Amino acid sequence: MFLHKYTYPHISNTRNYKEEKFVAKVELKQPIVDEISEQIKDAASVVVVDARGLTVAEDTQLRKQLREAGVTYKVYKNTLMKRAFEGTDFAQLDDVLEGPSAIAVAKEDATAPARVLAKFAKTASNLEIKAGVVEGTFYDANGMSAVAAVPSREELLSKLLGSLQSPISNIARVLNQIAEQGGAATEEASAEAAPAEEAPAAEEAPAEEAPAAEAEAPAEEPAEAPAEEAKEE
Repeated sequence: MFLHKYTYPHISNTRNYKEEKFVAKVELKQPIVDEISEQIKDAASVVVVDARGLTVAEDTQLRKQLREAGVTYKVYKNTLMKRAFEGTDFAQLDDVLEGPSAIAVAKEDATAPARVLAKFAKTASNLEIKAGVVEGTFYDANGMSAVAAVPSREELLSKLLGSLQSPISNIARVLNQIAEQGGAATEEASAEAAPAEEAPAAEEAPAEEAPAAEAEAPAEEPAEAPAEEAKEE
């Protein structure tokens, strides 16, 4: 028998109450969905983790390390995250949103969440990295391990700067060596030139003394006339 709402008004009232209650829940949860949407907007990466086994101290330390790396970390309900992920690259994470889940979001350094989480998991085995989306690409748990091995932007810039400075420092070192060798060659040339200049002076000295020696030589006396010539006279 068809039950008309006017015949049984209590059924209609019950239905309306449930609908109103559902609408009220949605309205209460919408700000949380908006919060998640704002966090993932223009995000470079989002990583989903299961942190159920962490102690309070471990959870506090993990949040601190992520915050220092510029990463936002928070636990949300899976249904709310799925609603926030709709129409974005992060909808690829829907399949891993099972059980208690938290997300780590980075807007600048795309590898920061994976790097910090993987390092922390070495000492906290209860932390499980489920999957992540890095710059639009989905990575499972194994893929996230590879992403975690990528150096940070600061490390890459430091290595790049070092590689650029290395040839410059080599050139500077070579130029210094050339300058030092040039200075040594100049000193040697000066040292060799000094005796060469003194030699002509030494050669000129005897030439100047020669006339003096000739002047000091005594004049020769005329020889005596032979005895025979004296007798004839």
